Amino acid sequence: MKKIIVIPFLLVMFLSCNAQEKDRILIFTKTAGFVHESIPDGKAAIMKAGKERGIGVDTTSKASYFTNENLKKYKAVVFLNTTGDVLEEEQQRTFEEYMRGGGGFAGIHSAADTEYEWPWYGKLVGGYFKSHPHIQNAVVKVVNRDHPSTKHLPESWDRRDEWYNYKDLNPAVTVLAQLDEQSYEGGENGSHHPIAWYHFYDGGRAFYTGGGHTSESYWEPDFFEHVMEGIIWAADLQKVQD
Repeated sequence: MKKIIVIPFLLVMFLSCNAQEKDRILIFTKTAGFVHESIPDGKAAIMKAGKERGIGVDTTSKASYFTNENLKKYKAVVFLNTTGDVLEEEQQRTFEEYMRGGGGFAGIHSAADTEYEWPWYGKLVGGYFKSHPHIQNAVVKVVNRDHPSTKHLPESWDRRDEWYNYKDLNPAVTVLAQLDEQSYEGGENGSHHPIAWYHFYDGGRAFYTGGGHTSESYWEPDFFEHVMEGIIWAADLQKVQD
């Protein structure tokens, strides 16, 4: 009689653990350059949203965590305000294999200020940081509202952040939003100044948004929904939310 009770219980526990493992994301926060004070707020907001949506969220600032055994647990890896050279060559190869196996990548703000000597990453993130003016309000022109990360946004979106200028932009990405350089000081990309985009890259999904310098950004409803829906898209977890 005990076996009849115990075996189904263990089976339920096994299936429950597998379900939790299946729908997880990893937040990576290593910095080898400027350290954003907003990183703790970004982590806290994503972890809170993950709990509310039934998505497991782990965090690490250790590059040594990038092993095949570890990354296979995750539907997406979020580079949250990483800076500089954060992965060694073996870890880079591991991450490339992860993406080629159908993994997801979401880059936030200074993910574009990361790994300048790794061309594969440059194409993945979609562009590198060039410069930025002071923090100020700017008008974001949402040019694609069909994507989950932008469908809730107005076509003209006024918000405050640190606005990056970019170099080495990947022309293969699909732009979601652009900056109106007439609405603020210090823009250097001209009439084509993308600030958020996505693409399918080397077997996986990649999303990037240039906002997220300030701590306040992650508690701003419209911006954070933009971030979270971008992560969910990169992780290919839309079906979980429907």
